[in-house]
Amino acid sequence: MVAGGADSLRTGSLIEGSPAVLISAGEASGDHHAARMMEAAGRLAGEGGPIRFFGLGGDAMAAAGLEPVAHSDEVAVVGIFEVLRELPRIRRVFRRLLRAVEERRPELAVLVDFPDFNLRLARRLRRRGVPVLYYVSPQVWAWRRRRVAAIARLVKRMLVLFPFEVEVYRGLELKVEHVGHPLVDEVPEFASVWEQEADLPDRPTVALLPGSRNSEVRRILPPMLRAAAALASDGRDSRDDGSEANSPHVRLILAPTVDASLVERLVAASPLARQDLEIVRSGRFAALAGSHLALCASGTATLEVGLLGTPMVVVYRVSPLTALVGRWLVDLPFISLVNLVLGRRVVPELLQGEAGAARMAATARDLLSERSRIDRMRADLAELRPALGASGASERAARSLLRELGAARESKEGGRP
Repeated sequence: MVAGGADSLRTGSLIEGSPAVLISAGEASGDHHAARMMEAAGRLAGEGGPIRFFGLGGDAMAAAGLEPVAHSDEVAVVGIFEVLRELPRIRRVFRRLLRAVEERRPELAVLVDFPDFNLRLARRLRRRGVPVLYYVSPQVWAWRRRRVAAIARLVKRMLVLFPFEVEVYRGLELKVEHVGHPLVDEVPEFASVWEQEADLPDRPTVALLPGSRNSEVRRILPPMLRAAAALASDGRDSRDDGSEANSPHVRLILAPTVDASLVERLVAASPLARQDLEIVRSGRFAALAGSHLALCASGTATLEVGLLGTPMVVVYRVSPLTALVGRWLVDLPFISLVNLVLGRRVVPELLQGEAGAARMAATARDLLSERSRIDRMRADLAELRPALGASGASERAARSLLRELGAARESKEGGRP
């Protein structure tokens, strides 16, 4: 969605004399992190005046004051070949952003993750003399390491979430700052349901987290629901009288970006009885802390689950062609951020063909049948919070933004005749 036409881009609700900053985040996690940084920048700017943020973002950034040129839902697609199908629409969004840059002439650009789109945007911004602050490093340590030198040429300062990312850019003429991960502040320390139970539960609660993009949900949720149905069937068959000993309570935890009608269709087509399913759209952290196990799509959500100490099985599925290309390009021992941050296999990972209903159900059964395995995993997950860095990541990112904005204004004023 574009906010108004060309005239609104030139005037809108802009405040005379305040700095304009282009900001671009193309997916749910980037939208969330960018919104927290925008809010912190507004608080820290104080009497210095408001910052006019405009660009590409989602609902969280809009709530934080973004004047949207386009909504991140228009470009949020997973997979190499999936992107090709949506390329015309993505190019239209790209051109709208460039028009907005010409009209508003920002003093700084903040690009958040989403590298295939944002690095192309950075190249165009460099030609226009707009300095770039990049927040949330592209995962060049996973693939396309040759991009590192190109990033250094396009970006003035890189803000990274993980300490090991600093080493990736060492030796290049690029300012790199480890600000820590915002989830350390955003995910509270709830008491886990496991702390309240001395033994394995009679009726475990299993949480399903199928991803934040509709394209992910279409691919991942159906086998998750079939796995949950298989676990429920185990419980119902465990007694001669048909009672549900050990039949799990299933929680479907949905990101706000997921289309409700899509979920309704997928649930209706699944073998899981509707009465066995609780759909959670708010209070996700409490719901996760109150779950015995999570089946979680790979991504930022794995960090949320891990910070809450909830045992999990990480799953992921992309198109067969994307998976084939990915095997050539990706050189990592793990796909889940939890295992990558901790540097070892703490949680099981099921990818592509392994991420089918039968394998998910079997892996969940194994975990839920042995309390010692649960306790070991929870002890390992307790290391995650300190490994992600100190509190205050969004504020540190905002301070860097203000420093770069100040430097850009000084440079601009110094260049005046």
